Amino acid sequence: MKKLSTVLLSASLAVSMLVAGCSSGQPAANNESAPPAANNQPNTTAPGDQAAKLLLLNNIKEPTSLDPPIGFDEPSYNILNNLMEGLTRLDENQKIQPAAASEWKVSEDGKTYTFTLRDSKWSNGDPVTAHDFEYAWKRMLDPALASPASFLAYIIEGAEAYNSGKGKVEDVKVKALDDKTLEVVLAQPASWTLLLASNPAFFPVNKATGEKDPKWAAEAATFVGNGPFKLTEWTHDSELKMMKNENYWDAANVTLAGAVWKMIDDENTEYQMFTNEELHRTTTVPADMADQLFKEGKVYVKDGAGTEFYRFNVTKEPFDNANIRKAFSMAIDRQTLVDLVLMRQQKPGTAFVSFGLPDANGSGDFRQVGGELVKFDAAEAKKLLEQGMKEKGYTQLPEVTLTYRSGTANEKTAQAAQEMWKQTLGVDVKLQKVEGKVLTDMQKQLQYQIARSSWLPDFGDAINFLDIFQSKSGSNRTGWKNAEYDKLIEGAYKEPDDAKRMQMLHDAEKVLVNDAPIAPLYFYNTSLLSSDKVSGIVSSSLSYTDLRKAVVK
Repeated sequence: MKKLSTVLLSASLAVSMLVAGCSSGQPAANNESAPPAANNQPNTTAPGDQAAKLLLLNNIKEPTSLDPPIGFDEPSYNILNNLMEGLTRLDENQKIQPAAASEWKVSEDGKTYTFTLRDSKWSNGDPVTAHDFEYAWKRMLDPALASPASFLAYIIEGAEAYNSGKGKVEDVKVKALDDKTLEVVLAQPASWTLLLASNPAFFPVNKATGEKDPKWAAEAATFVGNGPFKLTEWTHDSELKMMKNENYWDAANVTLAGAVWKMIDDENTEYQMFTNEELHRTTTVPADMADQLFKEGKVYVKDGAGTEFYRFNVTKEPFDNANIRKAFSMAIDRQTLVDLVLMRQQKPGTAFVSFGLPDANGSGDFRQVGGELVKFDAAEAKKLLEQGMKEKGYTQLPEVTLTYRSGTANEKTAQAAQEMWKQTLGVDVKLQKVEGKVLTDMQKQLQYQIARSSWLPDFGDAINFLDIFQSKSGSNRTGWKNAEYDKLIEGAYKEPDDAKRMQMLHDAEKVLVNDAPIAPLYFYNTSLLSSDKVSGIVSSSLSYTDLRKAVVK
């Protein structure tokens, strides 16, 4: 691959990109301890000054919404995870911990969860009650609200019917038995229920506030939360400030005085602010500095849950043929892609489900157990293409176009794939660059041949990766339908035995990869710079940033 190597080595480094999956946005920043940052200057703020204790972060852009079921993306949820709190939280090891609920019980059939709430207060002093949770969860399912997160609650009995307009709110089995007891009845057992309870979409909403002011979450003056921090200032599209919430149930153990979140969407500006100590960490590594910073060991890298991949439109030629799809996937040298194009130490996408998700009964890693299902094999790719063309009666392959979202990393990846397909398959693929919203619309309408895509899980279970390719799923966007696959996913949703459920998911992933409506590219990670003045920022590959234990020197 001499020609390709020359192309890749001469290419500029790709920036870390914003990914758009179900929870669109950038992969979450991860648990410290990061190496010290480069070129830090002494802090000139007086030691006793309160400003010296504020953590300075970049959120990249304005939160979509701080109303939990509406702001269904990372820019919103990173903020919300510190202003509010659900029944449970994930720790840095992705293990469930009690949060607003002090304990819970699960019925023998695995369908009824009874949560006991601890004594806690909202930031306005009101008590947090089970009625607030019932109100919030049913509100998320209200068809009139049109929450993009509502499908997550479909495991609750009556939830899907109500959300789809076929049932009544009274039939949604979420009920406050009293101020401190919440009962949730599932349609079928779901071992990931406690993981879902930690997702910001399931955060409570102060019932009195929500009923009085539908726009309560739009400004700092009206925002009411139950988390470790309270929203004190919000200059839209510029910055947001939060300070320690004295009403939080565990305020005594919150070490951080507060944080300021900037909204800087330019990596060079962000890096300059970092070197000037106007930010304590970056969200990216600047392209023109990446090689030097990685070599100097100043970049903190950690695996994250999420996958970059290409979708094939199986309703359009030539990708209505499985062997042609498999040939295009097998012709991608993923190791070269991550080593010479992205250069951010990502892992090559050897399957669809990423690392960082537990296997049966929480033991092991799903990806490690499942092994490598996708590989680069130039000779086999050529054979598959020849076989597929023969099956289709082609003497020449129809024109092929790869459509990708604008952005440096996406463009470099597309150019590399284009060159790989040319060298291995002898196919000239055209490239089409569009804006993100345009690409999403094209996928929904199946108006593409190959399209750049990504997926970030909403909760830490492999089913949240694989269920999107069910025939009925609105997130499928490939036109692919497979009865065996649908049966395996439906069975996994109903199977109470976790070992059997996970085997169904492994089997489903094999069906997906073998039929190849997608071509995995690489698994996400986080690469960032962090000041040596900061420690204790916690986030697993699946959770959002948690600042409770952060310390600023």
